[in-house]
Amino acid sequence: MDIRRRTLVILAAVALAFVPAAFVPAAAQAPPVPGSIASMGDSITRGFNACGFYIDCTSRSWSTGSSSSVNSHYLRIRAVNPSLVAYNDARSGAKVADMPGQAQQAVSQGADYVTVLIGANDACTSSESSMTSTADFEARFRTALQTLSAGIPDVAIFVSSIPDIKRLWDVGRNSSSARTAWAALSICQSMLARPRSTDQADVDRRDRVRQRVADYNAIMSRVCAEQPQCRYDGGAVFSYPFQLSHLSTWDYFHPNTTGQRLLAEITYPTGYGW
Repeated sequence: MDIRRRTLVILAAVALAFVPAAFVPAAAQAPPVPGSIASMGDSITRGFNACGFYIDCTSRSWSTGSSSSVNSHYLRIRAVNPSLVAYNDARSGAKVADMPGQAQQAVSQGADYVTVLIGANDACTSSESSMTSTADFEARFRTALQTLSAGIPDVAIFVSSIPDIKRLWDVGRNSSSARTAWAALSICQSMLARPRSTDQADVDRRDRVRQRVADYNAIMSRVCAEQPQCRYDGGAVFSYPFQLSHLSTWDYFHPNTTGQRLLAEITYPTGYGW
């Protein structure tokens, strides 16, 4: 009986040794170092207001920027692959509805690695009622990722969570400069209207807007998980306790150079880590 058992064990070990490599889960195989990177998103990824008054500063983008003061994903990967090519396909003011188009652009560029940071403008609107619905957000976002995966089957996708815009209100509400900028420029009034009000209606409104951002993040996490080569930051950006000093003093909304550097530092370790 013992001989039979030993024989079965040996046969099982031999069988496992000849299991084809195709049976190894794809998720365990890291993609190769990319030769090109494309960034999708809005004004945050364009580096808006990070180097001057109301201009895009793409060199200071957390994703594809070339400035050493930010140390973007692009520069970190270029340290491994000096021939890396970068495309910034983001657009200031973009919402999730623009993502399928940006995805098509990244496909046309043949990008090996694509970063996505979108959703702030879907929640930061003129009023709470004008925020993008969760159903529409999910449909548009899924179309964008499917476009990328269908157009570039081996593309590596990284999705960042949306920053906590209630945190923005919290760090700026006691700053007269921030309040003045928010009011004068009509910035994110769904969250930032009546910033010093403690009325229950305003408290509840801020909580609902924050929840919408949390819902968007949950959608992106779920949709990203549908694609084998997509990684989500696990809510790292949303949960980071950023400070007023990380924001541009032009509008107290967009990340300044320090804020862009922080975004790169927070997100890069949660991705592929080439």
